[in-house]
Amino acid sequence: MTYRVCFVCTGNICRSPMAEHVFRARVEEAGLGGAVEVDSAGTGGWHEGEPADPRTVAVLEENGYASAHTARRFRASWFADLDLAIALDEGHARELRRLARTPDEAAKIRLLRSYDPAAGDALDVPDPYYGGREGFEECLEMAEAASEGLLAAVRAGIGERHQGDETMERTP
Repeated sequence: MTYRVCFVCTGNICRSPMAEHVFRARVEEAGLGGAVEVDSAGTGGWHEGEPADPRTVAVLEENGYASAHTARRFRASWFADLDLAIALDEGHARELRRLARTPDEAAKIRLLRSYDPAAGDALDVPDPYYGGREGFEECLEMAEAASEGLLAAVRAGIGERHQGDETMERTP
């Protein structure tokens, strides 16, 4: 059974595709590509069907990451198939909680930087869209810093699911 993670920002052209590509690379490096599905979406549909912002693409490619992307809007119905909905800032988390139809769906929502022990209380990834290249580089650094902690959480989630499967198999 595939473990599914979706990163969510505003328009799905800057922060969430960057986090998606960084985390997908970590998943592949860990040998979990067949067990974990990684994607991204936006809280709004302004950029649906568009590629990632050219600055996002440039920063990803210059740092050795893939960059192919088509923006889309997050749908409440996706919660049923997701294990984690990773918000890039508190505004996105609020919007996801508004879309969640049950407490179980709301429990799937986390902030990306909550997986970075060095983040402290600064859990928002600032929106780089209206600034210069430095904001995109900062976004990449934040995504990379949180990826190891997120990967550990995903491994634990996969392990818990696997243990649950074994328990179910043993139950007559």
